[in-house]
Amino acid sequence: MAKKETVNLIVKGGAASAGPPLGPALAGKGINIGQVVKDINEKTKLMAGMDVPVKVVVDPAAKSYEILVGLPPSSALLKKEASLEKGSAAAGKKIVSALLIEHMIKVAQTKGEGMLGSTLKNKVKELLGTCVSLGIKVEGKDPRQVIKEVNAGVYDKEIKAEKTELSADELAELQATRAQIQNEMEALEKAAAAVVAAAQATTPVVGAEGVPAAEGAAAPAPGAPVAVAPKQPAKEEKKPARKQMR
Repeated sequence: MAKKETVNLIVKGGAASAGPPLGPALAGKGINIGQVVKDINEKTKLMAGMDVPVKVVVDPAAKSYEILVGLPPSSALLKKEASLEKGSAAAGKKIVSALLIEHMIKVAQTKGEGMLGSTLKNKVKELLGTCVSLGIKVEGKDPRQVIKEVNAGVYDKEIKAEKTELSADELAELQATRAQIQNEMEALEKAAAAVVAAAQATTPVVGAEGVPAAEGAAAPAPGAPVAVAPKQPAKEEKKPARKQMR
């Protein structure tokens, strides 16, 4: 009796195809690859855009299969909730988006047993720690401050009720916070670009001999040749005339 074979894959949620890596991995196993693709996309459609671990357990003798869908990392689920493609490049310093405690509860429920915390409160705190490294504010604050508030029972009502839905007012406030963060990011980028431009404008043009160009001369465009003054011949040193011997 042929043993079952397990094929481990990483697919884009809701967007698997018969091409690589799925098609070649399942080729020759006697199952309908098109149907496998359809089933995987149905099972992963709620994780659209995320890398999802999938196992396809194939029984060659029965020409049947079973699909086991894993869960993306907590960071990927939080980025999806925050509408981010990537986290902050300066963790703990640069803020790139915002979430609410309800998002922590939702992701904790999604991950389920895939998290270290044994209670929902502990799982929420674990996710708040991840928000620090991603550069995501929670409840308009540094996630480290929110962890202290969770410990103090500030969000016990939401956690006990397992609240994940946002009211119209909460959603509007969240969108306003995200818009403010976006504006601040754009302002910082413009300020940084202005500093670079000013530094380039005041940098003296140096010739091949290391001599600064005339004051006020514009810096050459990137890649443009730098004019170099011709080298002056060295002056011949005059030696004192020797006295004529008598």
